[in-house]
Amino acid sequence: MMESTSLAGLTEQHLAIARQAPNGRSAHTVHGGHTKTLRQTLIALAGGQRLDEHESPGEATLQVLHGHVRLLAGAEEQSGASGDLLTIPGRRHSLEAVHDSVVLLTVVKTDQQ
Repeated sequence: MMESTSLAGLTEQHLAIARQAPNGRSAHTVHGGHTKTLRQTLIALAGGQRLDEHESPGEATLQVLHGHVRLLAGAEEQSGASGDLLTIPGRRHSLEAVHDSVVLLTVVKTDQQ
């Protein structure tokens, strides 16, 4: 069965939720989940908020749908703005929203996850 999802609509919806949330974020699984190999999650962060350092989920990318983010891994830093695609390093990293931002996290899960 073919499906269609409005990323623009989800971006607006979850950015509004993130702006009101105490932790300044909102997330929504767009495709996949725990039973699928491919998982895509939309993550909205209010400006100045961050996802603290965490382990790499495996092979993964971040597509910046809105705003400006900074991906940090040790001493390395990569910035991304609307339209950019960032490759997530295979080690501990964090994500910071420079401005109100929405990203699409795409992860290919391995058998160990």
